[in-house]
Amino acid sequence: MQFIRTEIPDVVIIEPTVHGDSRGYFVETFRQDKLEEFLGYKINFCQDNESKSSKGVLRGLHYQLHPAAQTKLVRVIQGRVLDVAVDIRKNSPTFGKHVAVELSSENKRQMLLPRGFAHGFVVLEDDTIFAYKVDNYYSPQNDRGISFDDKDLNIDWLLDAQELNLSAKDTKQPLLKDTNDLFEFGVDYYA
Repeated sequence: MQFIRTEIPDVVIIEPTVHGDSRGYFVETFRQDKLEEFLGYKINFCQDNESKSSKGVLRGLHYQLHPAAQTKLVRVIQGRVLDVAVDIRKNSPTFGKHVAVELSSENKRQMLLPRGFAHGFVVLEDDTIFAYKVDNYYSPQNDRGISFDDKDLNIDWLLDAQELNLSAKDTKQPLLKDTNDLFEFGVDYYA
């Protein structure tokens, strides 16, 4: 298992070792001890989630406010997505910047998004199954979002606008500059 820091160092790509032969493959998808050793802090995942989507479905950009903020460890079981993490920590040197990584059943990559990041993904292949671990339970009163097409974020979702399929909720999210519901850089949201 290899851990790779992205251009936003708090966002980490995990590349597991795949052991394959003519019968199929085996892969260790999660090792808490190795992840915590790499990160230097504890994570206690408490819930696993899974969604199945058609090509063009865009989910995001979502986050939860403290004290319900979530670290997410995301991966694709079947199909392919473009996964996006946006830094929403005020005063961060990478505030408003994003990391976009293709996750697929073929490359078996995963992305770790710490608290303080908005998350979204667009499905690039029909019948895609997306799975993720979170370290805090969903809290409707702390649920927030940022507009997926915020021009200041400059995210290339790889598909044309007419190919995208969003929920009603995701078509009404505010621009990053229009929300005060953000995180502060340097605050320990794990304490």
